Amino acid sequence: MAAQLLQLETAPDLVDRVYRTLMDAISDGSLAPGERVTQEEIAQQLAVSRQPVLQALRLLKRDGFLRDAPGRGLQVAPLDAQRTRDLYQVRGALDALAARLAAQRRFVIDPALLQAGRQATRGDSVAAMIEADMAFHQALYQAAGNPLIEESAQLHWHHLKRVMGAVLREMGQRDAVWDEHEAIAQAIAAGDADRAAGLIEEHSRHASSMLAERLDHVLNTHEPDPRRHT
Repeated sequence: MAAQLLQLETAPDLVDRVYRTLMDAISDGSLAPGERVTQEEIAQQLAVSRQPVLQALRLLKRDGFLRDAPGRGLQVAPLDAQRTRDLYQVRGALDALAARLAAQRRFVIDPALLQAGRQATRGDSVAAMIEADMAFHQALYQAAGNPLIEESAQLHWHHLKRVMGAVLREMGQRDAVWDEHEAIAQAIAAGDADRAAGLIEEHSRHASSMLAERLDHVLNTHEPDPRRHT
């Protein structure tokens, strides 16, 4: 396993902390698709006992981040364009609901989020692009006033973050994303629930199509690294 993980101090929520540490490493590509993960090596790198690692690995497998490796053990689940489309169908429905509820409240999304997003697009940091995009959508969920929307969307975002990272590392981010975000924010502030929901549904369709198409391109133009599978 090539990723270097920071050691964790013992705490009552250690299983959750191991889970989140590994999920972050998978999401940002530090643990690459197809890479094997072992209980012993993770426990050693994080300086924790094997038991919380075992429980965290079971949870990550349950949530679709890990799968059984050929022979024995576990490996990071591969990226998949069709799964990306499926995830965006669900996320698009949640986003549309959030936009409607936020518009009913005439919520004003912080303009600084839009400025930060445009600035990130002009830079070279993939992490900054992803964080800015996530910050906008999380602000939207919070604006809806229904905490279940953000809770429901959270797991999907971790899967999509993996896809976004793989695509943006190769191709960057399109400027139109933040034009779309700004139009959505304006419709919400104006209290136009139908327009806000319609815009974000269209935004989700664009993102789904673009990411899935570009992910196919990325996967088809890069040969797997055999070191990741041994």
